[in-house]
Amino acid sequence: MTRVAAIDCGTNSIRLLVADVAAPDGTSGTGSTGELVELDRRMTIVRLGQGVDKTGRLAPEALERTFAACRAYAEVIEELGAHKLRFVATSASRDAENREDFVNGVVGILGVEPEVITGDQEAEFSFTGATGELHGDDRRLVVDIGGGSTEFVVGNKHVEAARSVDIGCVRLTERHVRNDPPTAEEIAAIRADVRAAMDLAAESVPLTEAETLVGLAGSVTTVAAIALGLEEYDSTRIHHARISRAQVDEVVSRLLASTHDERAAIPVIHPGRVDVIIAGALVLAEIMERTGAAEVVVSEHDILDGIALSVA
Repeated sequence: MTRVAAIDCGTNSIRLLVADVAAPDGTSGTGSTGELVELDRRMTIVRLGQGVDKTGRLAPEALERTFAACRAYAEVIEELGAHKLRFVATSASRDAENREDFVNGVVGILGVEPEVITGDQEAEFSFTGATGELHGDDRRLVVDIGGGSTEFVVGNKHVEAARSVDIGCVRLTERHVRNDPPTAEEIAAIRADVRAAMDLAAESVPLTEAETLVGLAGSVTTVAAIALGLEEYDSTRIHHARISRAQVDEVVSRLLASTHDERAAIPVIHPGRVDVIIAGALVLAEIMERTGAAEVVVSEHDILDGIALSVA
């Protein structure tokens, strides 16, 4: 066993996983096929991508929120005695002109340089993390709906095709939403952006040829928690839940008619997602319509698990 730490810093949240990773034969030091025993998993909403779509720069207050989370994570990593750390940064830091400020801050706190990975790398990690526990030989379309981008990945045991496109709950909300609840015109604009992005994704990824749709990340798990009628967020009930297209549409309709305060009163919506969950839910609904999927298999394991498996 090798004790590792993985950090995934996205547009909306930064997450930590500390785990013991072993190879299939029980020895330490694997690639992406090892087994993972989770020791600590946590998430902090930092909204690193605040304003990036408009300004092209990381805001000072967003950087400080992210650095504060890094300092807290450094304490956890030290306490649990992780031997290796990999820090991966995704959409917002890819797009920012001043990403060196971000890199230097992370190095100063954690002692490692964040890897600003490509969308294709992000897709590979997401697929590995999400499908490692799934059985069967069915072809899967994995969709990772993030804050700034969404990854589409098709494969079975291995990735066959992948594409990252610039649609995410934060980016779409900042781009289009000015009213509460959003107007019909704002909703239509979000849907149009998602459909155009899926046209791009379809150039590389066969969106309608997979037997199973697997959905990842906070927008998907939140929609699932609402659909399941949970009174509090319970990852054990959400992980591998199968949510029908009708259930997703019902949740979307509820969210579209709700105000910020009404969404904030839904106990399973994290406070940091209240303002962006409508856009995230719309992305999921549009994906299900485009692919023809009757249901989505929800996974709590995702890019973070893929990163951890790559470390040992």
